[in-house]
Amino acid sequence: MSEAADRSRAAEASRWFTVMTAGDIDPADLAAFRAWRRDPQNAAAFAKVKAGWEAAGSLADRPAIVAATEAVLAKYPEKPGPLVRSRRFVLAPLGLGLASLLVVGGGIVAWQGREPSYVTKVGGQRLEVLADGSKVRLNTDSRVKVEFHEGERRVVLERGQAWFDVAHDASRPFVVVADGARVRALGTQFDVRRDDDAVRVTLFRGRVQVRGADGREAVLAPGDAVVAAPSGLSAPHRVDTNAVASWTTGRLTFSGAPLRDVVAEVNRYSERKVVLEAPAAVGDELVSGQFVAGDIDSFVAGARSLYGLKVVAETPREIRLAPG
Repeated sequence: MSEAADRSRAAEASRWFTVMTAGDIDPADLAAFRAWRRDPQNAAAFAKVKAGWEAAGSLADRPAIVAATEAVLAKYPEKPGPLVRSRRFVLAPLGLGLASLLVVGGGIVAWQGREPSYVTKVGGQRLEVLADGSKVRLNTDSRVKVEFHEGERRVVLERGQAWFDVAHDASRPFVVVADGARVRALGTQFDVRRDDDAVRVTLFRGRVQVRGADGREAVLAPGDAVVAAPSGLSAPHRVDTNAVASWTTGRLTFSGAPLRDVVAEVNRYSERKVVLEAPAAVGDELVSGQFVAGDIDSFVAGARSLYGLKVVAETPREIRLAPG
């Protein structure tokens, strides 16, 4: 290939990188990008552009946006369906000058005066940059309310799961409240997840103080997690932070998790649920691997192959698996 052709391909890759990280991705652009990237040389050129931005430390919020774009590309089929035709996928932070209610992609932003709420639907995910520069990424079926005041930055996790990257501000503590649990951050990255009446906090970087509804407190170090439940606050324990954070890239990572727990986790990302009709011994089978969040069909195919299960009933709302 000539030098001129190489330059042309590199320029095209740079243009596609700009389109795919701009945040507001048109379905037509998704289809065109897929077609362009089928050429291995185009795919290599795109990867080189992305690697250059990462090496330069210039991506800022863009790595998360690129990861979310990849998840969208993996999740939606080549042939556009009703969802693709009717929506745009908004993956970038939204500004403050929006209308009072905006429905986009998998999420809703409901502005209530100076205290916005951010919401995702089942299977949705969104990244927001708050007024102080802190970042919050919402997982599937989640909702947070932001309450920033002069003396405190407060975020209420009303349901679901959120990852936080907190901007340091010694004069205004950053606090996350979830079902009676209170997490105070000191310039840090952490994840908070609500499951029924339990709240799990996982620390990736920095330091956080967690106080349970019972008044007990714990200070976490990176790699620690703690669970706040009605029975009290657990002792901090070590976890695989890469597995915990895998959802932020649109993937779910499991390492020796019981099949029943994996099914429950996979179901969080899809309106169509997997129902496991199997003896306890099958539910106890350990699963290690990675799945695309929301890709129920691929998960079912893997479960059938690895654990000898078969589909015994299937509807638009659920897939029932039982031993073959």
